[in-house]
Amino acid sequence: MKQIIAMGGGGFSMEPENLLLDRYILEQSAAERPKVCFLGTASGDSPGYIERFYTAFRTLPCEPSHLSLFKLPESGLEKEVLDQDVIYVGGGNTRSMLALWREWGLNDILREAYERGIVLAGLSAGSICWFEEGVTDSVTGRLGGIRGLGILSGSHCPHYDGEEERRPAYHALLRSGEVGAGIAADDGAALHYRDGKLYRVATSRPRAGAYRVEALDGEVSETALEIEPLF
Repeated sequence: MKQIIAMGGGGFSMEPENLLLDRYILEQSAAERPKVCFLGTASGDSPGYIERFYTAFRTLPCEPSHLSLFKLPESGLEKEVLDQDVIYVGGGNTRSMLALWREWGLNDILREAYERGIVLAGLSAGSICWFEEGVTDSVTGRLGGIRGLGILSGSHCPHYDGEEERRPAYHALLRSGEVGAGIAADDGAALHYRDGKLYRVATSRPRAGAYRVEALDGEVSETALEIEPLF
């Protein structure tokens, strides 16, 4: 089974005292103690971000590691990635992250990981990247559309309730046709896809939700999706 878990926000980096979504991600692996690798590319491999990952995941039943494109593993990127059970992508600058992935061929390796059943997950930049299109703040002071890896169809907007400008920016991009219809996720909401289809929306906090969003004749409509609280 092929799986992607795209979080609008939340997890260890936003809710260090609430690891419900992180636990949920690990539970989707068949391994008893899954090997989970953190990709902090979007943050420029921020040491503080990586340390927060280890602080959180060392308390969970897993074997945590991280992968840097600035200090490549001796075994090589492909072997390192394909040896994992879970790949967890952090937030940051989506455009810079995707550019580096393409330069190193990591985008193709991640596609192979997906085909092999390795669970792909992440938040913010780490959720946008899996879709055809997304809403990003990669350019300072402006929210715009961006092309993702296209493993999942449609567009995606994270932080739908967490950042004031996300919702109106997504609506504007839909009305203009810059991005197509898709799914928005609040902070604390995780979109769990199995074999390319939305299987579940898991949430780690009250009032977190997800929505199908589309534009028709210049009007944007939102349809709330059924959620499954983890608390």
